[in-house]
Amino acid sequence: MSERLVVVGGGMAAVRLVEVLGARGYDGAVTVLADEDHAPYNRILLSAVLEGTHGPDALTLRSEQWFADRGVGLRLGARVLEVDREAGEVMLVDGERIGWDRLVLATGSIPTLPPVRGLVRLDGSLHPKVHAFRSLADCRRLDDAVTPGQRAVVVGGGLLGLQVARALTVRGVATEVVEGAPHLLASQLGPAGGRVLARDLRRLGTEVYTGARAVRMTDAGLRLDTGYELSADLVVLTAGGRPSTALARRAGLMVRRGVVVDGSLRSVTDDRVHAIGDCAEHRNRTTGFVPPAWEQAGVLAGVLTGEDAAYDGSRSVARLRATGLDVAVLGDPEHAVGEVVEMTNPIAGSHRTLVVHGGRIVAAALVGDLSRVGLITQLYDRGTVLGPDEPGQLLLGEPAEAPVRLPDDAEVCACAGVSAGAVRACSSFASCREDTRATTGCGGCESVVRRLLGEDLAVPVG
Repeated sequence: MSERLVVVGGGMAAVRLVEVLGARGYDGAVTVLADEDHAPYNRILLSAVLEGTHGPDALTLRSEQWFADRGVGLRLGARVLEVDREAGEVMLVDGERIGWDRLVLATGSIPTLPPVRGLVRLDGSLHPKVHAFRSLADCRRLDDAVTPGQRAVVVGGGLLGLQVARALTVRGVATEVVEGAPHLLASQLGPAGGRVLARDLRRLGTEVYTGARAVRMTDAGLRLDTGYELSADLVVLTAGGRPSTALARRAGLMVRRGVVVDGSLRSVTDDRVHAIGDCAEHRNRTTGFVPPAWEQAGVLAGVLTGEDAAYDGSRSVARLRATGLDVAVLGDPEHAVGEVVEMTNPIAGSHRTLVVHGGRIVAAALVGDLSRVGLITQLYDRGTVLGPDEPGQLLLGEPAEAPVRLPDDAEVCACAGVSAGAVRACSSFASCREDTRATTGCGGCESVVRRLLGEDLAVPVG
């Protein structure tokens, strides 16, 4: 009897795991339990659906038929209530029990509600003006509520909050952003970068309030702890989230912030149970981005197919996907150890930071002008030792004298780890998405992929 593998969760990490398992010839019986009623989709692009640049169908990662063709049991609307480790079963909310020999928790993260009075009504439902923004259902509900000329307040100045704010502004909604931290993208950028980003947002028509917290819903809108009141027809919550670990806790697995796993992505409590993606904690760290989740899925697929694979911690690459805003963050520039090289031009709306240790780029943050992001990413990935003048030259952002042809081994899709050579080997953009999964993560590489698939024109990297 083949091994029974049950994956709890139908998000991006779970789909990537199934893809890689199939590519590596895993011969177990795989069941994926997805609690939403839709085929697995790309959550990162939800704001693009709200903005109107993508249709909902464009978000689908793999169709139900794709799973069926590969003999994978995809169960939609299958919410797991309990994990019974002793019996080797999971129990669904309808009482059905599904047996497993090996279990993968890919439950992602869940939003947390900010402490705003009046946000939740006595019956437990959200105030009618308030919208969460995590799922496709949330996106559709907000999309139906949007009317040009309305006023909206987005609570949260992180990556998701800024994407939603830009989408609403593009839709003709007067939008304001409230962020409790001293500046925007406080987890990724320093104060200088945050100020440049706020200036860019204001230039695009979105007001920003930092160092302020929403404290109460009012008849008119939302009151801040500064005493100021913002009128609003819509309030969108994008601040706060935490790994979804309730199942793991009830099952008696070790949980701190996330499900604690070792280098094989096994629970330190039960080696039959694995965790990947946002819900996993490795070496005291949880992640919230696609590249680490997909890297973990690849490592786990290796472990499950008998390879000598181990997860050693991921490099983090974050891109802000929003019309008129350009932000890229490599690593953790706010906490990385090294010498900081920084250049800011608030008038031009650009800010660049490199953290260099031992001559190598260990982290970077770019706001506004991403003309050098390709070259900086290559140097970061390869650990190239720079000369003493090179960090400053990289930050100048001067165009190269001539376009440079990307070498075949240059990575162009950080989410899926796809090289320029792999893209060039594809016959079309559609086949590239299908075969390599490039552009199906954050989408930030789409323009480069399309250029590579054109007439193989040289691609500017600096």
